[in-house]
Amino acid sequence: MKVIKTEKKPPVASSKKNIKEEGQHTFLFTRTNYIIMIVGIVFIALGYILMIGGGSKDPNVFSEEIFNTQRLTVAPILLIIGFIIEIFAIMYRKKETEEILEN
Repeated sequence: MKVIKTEKKPPVASSKKNIKEEGQHTFLFTRTNYIIMIVGIVFIALGYILMIGGGSKDPNVFSEEIFNTQRLTVAPILLIIGFIIEIFAIMYRKKETEEILEN
């Protein structure tokens, strides 16, 4: 039985440059991303909350409260802002990470 001696070679650079050492994994999102996502969720929830109501207690009577500015303008604007914040939270990356990727 022959014993083959092998030398330990240094780890080969991974194709993912954001991994610093072999076996060390990095998360896709940082704490900042999650904070921005929570802010976006708050905007979306507030938009839906502002849309609540405006109905009539009697189904045979029409209520003009449905057409107030809060439900037709403010709430949809908050929803759109919330969804834009969510997209930004997903796409956001710190500049330190960009510098690592360039090197």
